[in-house]
Amino acid sequence: MALYKEMTTHMIGVGGYLPERVLSNDELSTMVATSDEWIRERTGICQRHIIAKDQYTSDLGAEAAKQALQDAGLTIDDIDAIVVATTTPDLIFPSTASIVQHKLGGKDFPAWDIQAVCSGFVYGLAQVDGMMRGGMFNRVLLIGAESMSRILDWQDRSTCVLFGDGAGAVVLEARESDPNHEGGMIGSVLHCDGSYRNLLMAKHSHPGAVPGEDAANLYIDSAGVAAVEMKGNEVFRVAVTKLGEVVGEVLDKYGIKQSEIDWLVPHQANIRILQATAKKLKMNQDRMAVTVDRHANTSSASVPLALNHIYREGKLKLGQLLLFEAFGGGFAWGANLVRWSKD
Repeated sequence: MALYKEMTTHMIGVGGYLPERVLSNDELSTMVATSDEWIRERTGICQRHIIAKDQYTSDLGAEAAKQALQDAGLTIDDIDAIVVATTTPDLIFPSTASIVQHKLGGKDFPAWDIQAVCSGFVYGLAQVDGMMRGGMFNRVLLIGAESMSRILDWQDRSTCVLFGDGAGAVVLEARESDPNHEGGMIGSVLHCDGSYRNLLMAKHSHPGAVPGEDAANLYIDSAGVAAVEMKGNEVFRVAVTKLGEVVGEVLDKYGIKQSEIDWLVPHQANIRILQATAKKLKMNQDRMAVTVDRHANTSSASVPLALNHIYREGKLKLGQLLLFEAFGGGFAWGANLVRWSKD
């Protein structure tokens, strides 16, 4: 009988995709009572990308996946499973992951969605890591993809200025652990508290809502089109507190000092939340991946898009310690620790 081998999960491919349509703060100010200055001061956002009328969340995810596969030097035939983190699926069912699988030309291997809103990628990474350590999969494609513009009230300036569309992806590979070559996933911490659910939510859309309708024309009205509802100040206070706690928790759990972290790769919700987290970690902001200015809050796509950004700029070095963290509706929040092992 074969002896059990301890496995470690490694990131071997990274990818991202943003829709072509860019909606600037200035253009948005012609649609709703706001201004570039007002948005920048409160959020740090300068622009966001908007999905095309004939695109779906699966299209964004598939494009990000293609780049990640190419980066890993693999094809879809080398993949054992696809997991898509999304809160804006193409359909109620089947899963967006199954649609992405088909668009990539794959078949027969498992594919499923995970829904933890903005924390979806962090949750997905923890889930897949556990499955790969247990020997269930060798290579997994993990995607965070969102078309948030389709669930916004474009007359509500407190929410519509905050979100954008996009997708990020990573290819994960299980390798036999080697004590002489440190690297890969270290571990994760996840939390959820449903008592906060009414502070950030989106209700079911009306059955008459038209999939694929131009995002700029979608807003909550008599038809009951789904729209994000948020009590911003309360969400901000809880987010800063919980993110600070989970960062300390994951570091303590795995015996790592704050000073050892090379890169903070956070969910891109609001520049003030990012700055508060960096301050708690006593990190210089030049060691924090910041992309909220260029694509706003892309929910579950935020963390992989931020990772893709610093990776494409050549900022990641072998052996560096990365901390991912995210907070979203539920409230659901969590953190992952990764030792960068891709050269």
